[in-house]
Amino acid sequence: VQLQASGGGLVQTGDSLRLSCAASERTARNYAKGWFRQAPGKEREFVAAINFSGTNPYYADSVKGRFTISRDNAKNTVYLQMDSLKPEDTAVYYCAADKRSYVPYSSASRYRYDYWGQGTLVTVSS
Repeated sequence: VQLQASGGGLVQTGDSLRLSCAASERTARNYAKGWFRQAPGKEREFVAAINFSGTNPYYADSVKGRFTISRDNAKNTVYLQMDSLKPEDTAVYYCAADKRSYVPYSSASRYRYDYWGQGTLVTVSS
């Protein structure tokens, strides 16, 4: 499975962006998906995740109330709507897929995910 992330860019504090992640294989519709990010000099950290059916989204405390994860299985795509962006949200954002099918929950652990996209850079200026 290949994941293609897109939608990053340079924005100002308080702006919004929507990231997309399209999967290459139909089977990915059955996988839980997650978004992670990595800022320069820092570890990759969890942002949000969603199960195969699009229910029970799960967020890191740092983005709760500002970011929304969703998926459209007909388009085999997962989204990350980012509102009220802050300079500390600046990072490369990666989408990931957990290859276990029909699991009703999603994970915040990067070690749970089997497939990774190439990353898309989000820069928030102050």
